[in-house]
Parts: sequence; structure tokens; C-alpha cells
Amino acid sequence: MASDVFDELVALLSEAKAKFRVIEHEAEGKSAEISVIRGNRPDQAAKAMVLDVRGGGGGRRHVLAILPGSRKLDFGAVATLFEARKCGFASPDTAQELTGCVMGAVPPFALNPDLAIVVEEDLLANETLFFNAGRLDRSMELDTRDWIAVARPRVARIAAKV
Repeated sequence: MASDVFDELVALLSEAKAKFRVIEHEAEGKSAEISVIRGNRPDQAAKAMVLDVRGGGGGRRHVLAILPGSRKLDFGAVATLFEARKCGFASPDTAQELTGCVMGAVPPFALNPDLAIVVEEDLLANETLFFNAGRLDRSMELDTRDWIAVARPRVARIAAKV
């Protein structure tokens, strides 16, 4: 299943003529450790988390939140953004079902129409982004402008204050 996500990403980015490169490495899903392996700054890492957003009239929804690898999520900010009462992590099973990936391998793309995507605006200060590409042993480096054009995320302040 995970290689399908990787192949889908390569096809999507190639079709968009995005500037990217694939990085093969040992399997790792933790942001701090993978940044060292890839040789990027943690704030260049696009960390993707599947969230469960509930209440507020919109029912239960799922959100793919993208943060710099060095930051933590502000759950309240996401709940407010989506006019919800509560926000938390989706269960690992739900996250895997929605993304086709194991935890730690989720790329910063909502390949499933049931996922809304939102990015912490500070991440966009980087010229390039690094992220696990659907597999724990493959990453990508991608031009940030190309990521925005392909992923079309909602941009907001969703990281906890430093």
C-alpha cells in the first residue's frame, strides 16, 4: 500500500513538472531523527498529522495538518479554524485508512478527498521542503512553491507558540 502512495506522489509531482528529488535512507518516521539522516534543518521538514475535528455543526471531519518538524500543533487553533468544538489526533487506524501510510510516513498531500489540508504559515518561509514520501525509507525534497501549487493547502497559524 505504501509504495502506491510513493508512486502516486512521483506521478503527481512529475505531471505538475515540480522540482523534486527522491532521497532513499534507512527507515525512520520521527521528525528530529529523519532530519539528521536527510541533512535538512528540522524547520524545513513538513510534518504531516491526521486530525479528528468534531462538533460545531460540521460533524466529524478529518484534517491533514502540516507543520515544521521543529514545532508542535495548537489543537485549539485548528478547532477554531474549522469551527469545531474539539480537535485531536485521529486514531492510527483511521490515519492509515485515510492516507494509505503508516504513522511517520504520511506525506504533506491530501491524496484522499476526505482530508482537508492546512499548513502552518511559518513552514512556507523555506525555499524547499523535506518529507517522508509515503514510506519510512523514502523522502523527498520539493520546491515549496511547487508544493503549494500541487497540494493547495489552507494557510493558517496552527503551530503552538514557541
